[in-house]
Amino acid sequence: MARIAGVEVPNNKRAEIGLTYIFGIGRPKSRTILETVKVDVNKKVKDLTPEELARIRKFIETNEMVEGDLKKRVNHDIKRLMDINCYRGRRHKRGLPVRGQRTKTNARTRKGPRGAMIKKKK
Repeated sequence: MARIAGVEVPNNKRAEIGLTYIFGIGRPKSRTILETVKVDVNKKVKDLTPEELARIRKFIETNEMVEGDLKKRVNHDIKRLMDINCYRGRRHKRGLPVRGQRTKTNARTRKGPRGAMIKKKK
């Protein structure tokens, strides 16, 4: 298995798909990276030469924010929203949907499981 940005990229996948296992890299960005470093998009990860892997690694290290740094940045951005007490920050604090979804029904992922219902007397 190839190790790029601290992540084991599976050998049996195409290079374009394999790079998406790295947090912060999706399909469009992986395609752009491979075209920039002149590696065939359809080549399997196990067929990449050590030189090609080194070029990919170097490009990602220098030009992309991925994995730990990106997670830190996202968490810092959310914390900043909560500190300035804006609408989105308050929604994050209360554990409610942030992007305008309805909450009367649905929103179970953010709100958690339903509370206990009031039981009927017999």
